[in-house]
Amino acid sequence: MKLRFSVAGLAAIAIVAGACSSGATAAPSGAAGGGIALLLPSVDAARYEAADRPDFEAKIKELCPTVAYAYNNAGGVAATQQQQAEAAITNGAKVLVLDAQDGDAAGKIVTDAAAKGIKVISYDRLIKGGSKPDYYISFDNESVGKLQGTALLAKLTANGKAMAKVVWINGSPKDNNALLFAKGAHSALDGKVTIVPSETAMANWKPEEAQQLMEAAITSLGKDGFDAVYVANDGGAGGAYAAMKSNGVDVTTKPMTGQDAELSAVQRILLGQQYMDVYKAIKPEAEAAATLACALATGKTPDAALVNSKVNNGTIDVPSVLLVPIAITADGANGTKSIQDSVVADKFYGADSVAKICDAKVDAGLTAACAKFGVK
Repeated sequence: MKLRFSVAGLAAIAIVAGACSSGATAAPSGAAGGGIALLLPSVDAARYEAADRPDFEAKIKELCPTVAYAYNNAGGVAATQQQQAEAAITNGAKVLVLDAQDGDAAGKIVTDAAAKGIKVISYDRLIKGGSKPDYYISFDNESVGKLQGTALLAKLTANGKAMAKVVWINGSPKDNNALLFAKGAHSALDGKVTIVPSETAMANWKPEEAQQLMEAAITSLGKDGFDAVYVANDGGAGGAYAAMKSNGVDVTTKPMTGQDAELSAVQRILLGQQYMDVYKAIKPEAEAAATLACALATGKTPDAALVNSKVNNGTIDVPSVLLVPIAITADGANGTKSIQDSVVADKFYGADSVAKICDAKVDAGLTAACAKFGVK
């Protein structure tokens, strides 16, 4: 049988594709009447448009191609996401797959949907706000932070740095995942490093916010007044890197964390500009969400074997699918996996992953770096 989207689904995708591809906020249109609506939070993290969306859509095409489908991206604005969700509810969607821009504010979306008999899958970020999502799909996010902290501490120890001075930049406090990342990192680093000048956070996960926070830290400490940088994600790490580079900091002597295995971050790791990353295989996450959504949209009971945990959101224990994150470095040292054995082996950036990673047009040093670390 030929796989296809419904006409309504294709129209909805066409409406929002242009808006999202340029980084603009998608209009609250294209709701999936009687079907599935995927609502993603932002375009600041490359993963959403590059991986989550296409992987989810591919699985929908495979499992329930005749179910109406729509996609919207909130462009980093919680109020826009609320409008997009309201449109989906008004137009009769049966299932919302919602990655909340603001986990507490999105509680209203879940409650409003439930009042209409609409199922909600809390995707990647846990929705709170007194709500009762039907399912939650993510990674073990406290473990993400612990992997970051453990790898960073191992590197600092190998560098002979005891009670190292660490600039600390968390993710958005509006995102429950960011709180879990920080909790996990603290469990590995508390009492073993010194946070300087004080712990900070990106308000909205924006790279430019991390850049400003790093600029302020360098102004306060001087370019040699810190030993490492804890950053919650790759977008933030990119901002922190830009701040260090523009201020003459030798980034190769300041190990830095990240998360999401963004292409630019993996390239920084190979070039010695970022120490580690946390690789979360997004395809299994997106496909699990699509599998649940298709079952719910077609009136079937989801496969119980898919759900492997429960996570309390402050109101209920939400049936959950939790996946396992992986710490990666250039060479796989200190209990991590190498870039070759993780993102390259999984063809994370597509069939031409190696060509993309080792692109000398991005940085002439990548050719030698890829050869050095066996990226092939």
